[in-house]
Amino acid sequence: MALGRRGRDRAINYWPGFVDALSTLLLVFTFLVTVFVVSQFFLTQEITGKETALTRLQTQLKQLSELLSLERSNSGSLEDQLAALRATLKTAEAERDKLRGEGGGADVKALAADLDNQKDLNARAASQVEILNLQIAALRRQLAALEEALDASEKKNKESSVKISDLSNRLNVALAQRVQELARYRSEFFGRLREVLGNRPDIRIVGDRFVFQSEVLFDAGSAQLKPEGYPELDKLAATLMEISKKIPADIPWILRVDGHTDIRPIATAQFPSNWELSSARATSVVQYLVSKGFSPEHLAAAGFGEFQPIDSAKNEDAYRKNRRIEFKLTER
Repeated sequence: MALGRRGRDRAINYWPGFVDALSTLLLVFTFLVTVFVVSQFFLTQEITGKETALTRLQTQLKQLSELLSLERSNSGSLEDQLAALRATLKTAEAERDKLRGEGGGADVKALAADLDNQKDLNARAASQVEILNLQIAALRRQLAALEEALDASEKKNKESSVKISDLSNRLNVALAQRVQELARYRSEFFGRLREVLGNRPDIRIVGDRFVFQSEVLFDAGSAQLKPEGYPELDKLAATLMEISKKIPADIPWILRVDGHTDIRPIATAQFPSNWELSSARATSVVQYLVSKGFSPEHLAAAGFGEFQPIDSAKNEDAYRKNRRIEFKLTER
């Protein structure tokens, strides 16, 4: 029986590797979805700004078109008046010539005065028509400039959309490579810890985390590290420091230390609730790792109280499993 048991203990456990691969795939998928949402947000903001500018230009075009139509209408009215004045002038000249032929001196003088007045009116009307023609020409130039600006804005909008799409694709590729690199170092870290810590029932792997039962490091209701727990933390610190030297400096990684308790409440002067106890235990572990030379910028402590149980049963075995300290190598 003893030989059979030892044979089963030496059997290879493929489950942790499968969990590592699955968790890494989920991380990559989640990251890519996040990048896609962010890139779509910035693309939407860029397009919205361009659409606002286009709408403003189109409004200006419409206003200028209406103004041009009004000026053209006024110009046509003045031209009609000018034509009527010319016709009146022609009639007056004909009448003047007729009176001259008949010898009516006083009437001729009166007609001459009227004719001069008509000529003045004709000249003023012609001057107004010329001014309107100049204004119409200026409006046409403005319309042409606005149409050119509108075309340039639409072209720039299309070019910006292409650039944003290209940058988003390159960012996705670069960040996916970083996720894969960190996953590789995480697998190496866990593999080395398995070798160093050995097969202990109170230190195990759950998903992508190394889990220490609280009893390995702390007494009940305490956040003070037990001397018996120092060797295990020393092994973890030495392994992680060795692996961290291989991780490129541009990969933002941390070792997150999570404290967990069981569901039974604690209410002491030092720890009014399980939140305080779990947070204090995680902080004690982080401080010990710093004292061993580990860089604080790559450490984080978090307390979860009793709200993230591994086993939801209400018995001593479940309580023991849920009282734990978890170590996770992850992104900052």
